[in-house]
Amino acid sequence: MLGLKLPTDPRWVNIVETNIDEILTDHAWCEQKAASNAISIIVGYPEHTEMVDALLELAKEEITHFEMVHQKIKERGNVLGKERKDAYVNQLYKFMRTGYKREIVLIDRLLFSAMIEARSCERFKVLSQNISDKTMASFYHDLMVSEANHYTMFIGFAKKYACGEDVDKRWKEWLAFEAEVIANYGKSETIHG
Repeated sequence: MLGLKLPTDPRWVNIVETNIDEILTDHAWCEQKAASNAISIIVGYPEHTEMVDALLELAKEEITHFEMVHQKIKERGNVLGKERKDAYVNQLYKFMRTGYKREIVLIDRLLFSAMIEARSCERFKVLSQNISDKTMASFYHDLMVSEANHYTMFIGFAKKYACGEDVDKRWKEWLAFEAEVIANYGKSETIHG
């Protein structure tokens, strides 16, 4: 369904399990950034009422996920660490087209968002199926389902507002680019690392 070209090696979970606290902090900030991204799209394209409504709901859900991850951190007797830079996301960001018509920029912004949700969904699936802590496995399974819904929503809006742009072709370009990027990751205890 996701179409990702390069799956995460399940052995990545072995790295994650060496420092669950680190991935939880990274994950919390990923959720916060997802909420901020949704709000940023709303600010840039307020005329698309259906999308605004959907992104408002998404932003609320992402903040709820942030709260859930923060609760897991507290349950483990820890505090939320400082925000981490996400090199994977920063590389994807550079692939977005800029200097084009506003509608083209929107499509790429939506596909960028879909890509991050797709990879997060895939990583949560790998975690849910391979992590030894059954509570964490269940936690990540539930989040995986949510991320899949986000992915499809972003793709759907990209197609809705395509304005003649071949979204399927552009999505294939995103998938190919992401495969090159993700090949350099999977070696650290972060969601995209």
